[in-house]
Amino acid sequence: MNLESTFRFLFVAIFVAALSISIYHRHKARQRGGQIARSEESALMIFFRVLIALPLYAAMLLYMINPNWMSWARFDVPAWLRWCALVLAATMLPLLLWLFRSIGRNISETVLTKSEQSLVTHGPYRWVRHPLYSAGAFGFFALGIVAANWFITGMMLLVIFMLPLLVEKEEAQLLAKFGQSYRAYMLRTGRFLPKLNFMRTRSATV
Repeated sequence: MNLESTFRFLFVAIFVAALSISIYHRHKARQRGGQIARSEESALMIFFRVLIALPLYAAMLLYMINPNWMSWARFDVPAWLRWCALVLAATMLPLLLWLFRSIGRNISETVLTKSEQSLVTHGPYRWVRHPLYSAGAFGFFALGIVAANWFITGMMLLVIFMLPLLVEKEEAQLLAKFGQSYRAYMLRTGRFLPKLNFMRTRSATV
């Protein structure tokens, strides 16, 4: 097996593992907590899924089936950088297991809030409000580097750029449901990364 085949094999392994984890836990959540139809989402979300998510997943699928089909989007990436990206992508898997087990039946297929949804503040949600978006965005961006494919990498950059717009709609739903509890939760957590409260750290050391 040459180096390109090794990268492709590991790309497939990580992608399939991440997809399997997501499908399994989302299926369990639908059984326990119900499901919201995607058709109830806004036009922005439909736009996001059709014009961004579908081409992204299609490109990844084509690369996994036959890399030559995506050779037009190949760019030169040093092998050491691809190995580093592979490690980053692999760390997505335990993060996904941790966050899905933490959120349980409260995971939603949409940015809308379930009627029986509860506010989860343990596990990774203790520090980050949307760890699923963070893990997925960084993990799949890293896979684009592993594939040395500028289209996959560029589409993931576009996803990362659009995430704050999508999350604003989701957090508006959560604020409407949980009110002051969610406002307080927002103050002590970061949206995509843990909040670094330098002032608190500084006062604690004085």
